[in-house]
Amino acid sequence: MSLQIYINGTYYDKENAKISVYDHGLLYGDGVFEGMRAYSGKVFKLREHMDRLYESARTICLQIPISKSQLEDDVNATLQKNALTDAYIRLVVTRGAGSLGLDPNRTSDPQVIIIADHIALYPAEFYEKGLKIITASTIRNHPAALSPRIKSLNYLNNIMAKIEGLQAGCVEAVMLNHKGEVAECTGDNIFIIKRGILLTPPKDAGILEGITRNAILELAGKLNIPAHEQTMTRHDLLVADECFLTGSAAEVIPVVSIDSRTIGDGTVGPVTTRLIAEFKKMVHGIA
Repeated sequence: MSLQIYINGTYYDKENAKISVYDHGLLYGDGVFEGMRAYSGKVFKLREHMDRLYESARTICLQIPISKSQLEDDVNATLQKNALTDAYIRLVVTRGAGSLGLDPNRTSDPQVIIIADHIALYPAEFYEKGLKIITASTIRNHPAALSPRIKSLNYLNNIMAKIEGLQAGCVEAVMLNHKGEVAECTGDNIFIIKRGILLTPPKDAGILEGITRNAILELAGKLNIPAHEQTMTRHDLLVADECFLTGSAAEVIPVVSIDSRTIGDGTVGPVTTRLIAEFKKMVHGIA
C-alpha cells in the first residue's frame, strides 16, 4: 500500500499528495513544522510538540485552522492509517496559497500536512562509535532578526552550515551565535560532560528549545546527574570529557571528534552511554 499523506483532513497517496505552487510555504518558507517520533504506536512527547507548534505559529501570526486536540488525534490517526508503530512524523503548517508577493494577508487556506514514515537519520555505527563533527563558519541567525525558538520552514541558515559539514566529510556541524558562543548543531542540540557535570547552551544562546533536549535534562535530574544550562565557547567543546547531540530524528547520538580534535579518549563516554540507555527506556515506556 502506498504511503498515505494527510492534507487538511484528507488522505492522499504519496504520489498524489500536492499543494499549490503559489503556497507561501514554498515561495517564502512561510510556515512552521514539527518533527516527532513514535515508539510502539505512541508519539513521544506529543503534547510538548503541539505546544511548540502552536507557539511558533502564533509568533508568526499564522492561524492553524484546526484545534490542538483535533490535530493530536489526526497525528495518531495518520500513524494508524499507515500501519506504523515506530515512525517519524513530520507535521507542517504552511501560510497557504497567495500572490507572488510577501503580503500574508493575500494568502488563504493554510495547509496542514502530516507525513508518517520510517527514518534512520544516521547509520547504526555512528551511535556505537560516535560522530565526527566540525564548527561551521555560518553563524546561527541573529535572535533579533528571527527568533531561533520558532521552528519555521525557512531552514536555509541551517542548510548552509550543513553543507559546510558535508564538504568536510561530516554529517553534522556546530553553529555559533553572533557572540561566538556555542548555539546548536544544524539539526540537533548539543551537550557536553565535564568533570561529571552535564552542560548545554541556554535558550538565550540562540537555540531551538528541543523536546529531546528537555527530556535529557529531565532524565539527568532523575539519575542525579548534575546538569546546567551554561554559556559555552568552542574551547569548552574541545576540552570536554564527553559530547553528544539530541534531536527527535537523531534521538541521542555521541560525538567523539570536533574539528579533528578528539573528545575525551575518543570513545563513547560512560555518562553518554548511561543517558542513551535510559532514554531508550523512557521512549519505550520502561521508565
